[in-house]
Amino acid sequence: MTQMNASVESGPAPNVVPDAVAVERTLAGDREAYRVLVERHSQNVYRLAYRMAGNSHDAEEIVQEAFLRGYQKLRQFAGQSNFGTWVYRIAANYAIDRIRQRKVEDSRRELPSRATEDGQETDPLSMVKDSAPSPERLAGSSQLALRMQQALRELTPAERTAIVMRHWDGCGIEEIAAVLKSSTTAAKNTVFRAVQKLRTALEPFAEGRATAKAMGME
Repeated sequence: MTQMNASVESGPAPNVVPDAVAVERTLAGDREAYRVLVERHSQNVYRLAYRMAGNSHDAEEIVQEAFLRGYQKLRQFAGQSNFGTWVYRIAANYAIDRIRQRKVEDSRRELPSRATEDGQETDPLSMVKDSAPSPERLAGSSQLALRMQQALRELTPAERTAIVMRHWDGCGIEEIAAVLKSSTTAAKNTVFRAVQKLRTALEPFAEGRATAKAMGME
């Protein structure tokens, strides 16, 4: 921390250094200045990575790779957009690549298991924390949370990216389209398909407000 303070002591405190200034200092050779950007935006990137990957190990790798690529390509950034948005897009694209790679790897070592109605294998994640006091309510909520994770994994990489960006991170259609490298119309359609698939998957577990809440759309 002492080194970082020393590298920016001639200007504002590290926590208030504008992104543009931190980028300029990094490009000028001040590697510590890049830590300001990492610390400022890593939490937002991690949220995306965790929802895309479904586990903390892969999420951490996505975050590290996103900021590494951001550092390596910083001259290409050139202040064309907000740095946070830029590195978020890098993380989203890398997560998409990982999802596609994982699907290929999983299909190669596929083991017998119960398939969903559309023929895709289910791979439940760990039980998520739930504070409901009733055992019956707890079981139902846990099943709903698990099914949500399963349903997300059954989406295509583009659909998963679109639903996470739109309904959890509140991104605009234009930003989603930029990440997916598609038109805004195509991005809207991708979001719509993802929503419909999740609603169908969650119908046996919840109705009305419960389903919308579980999907993060309320």
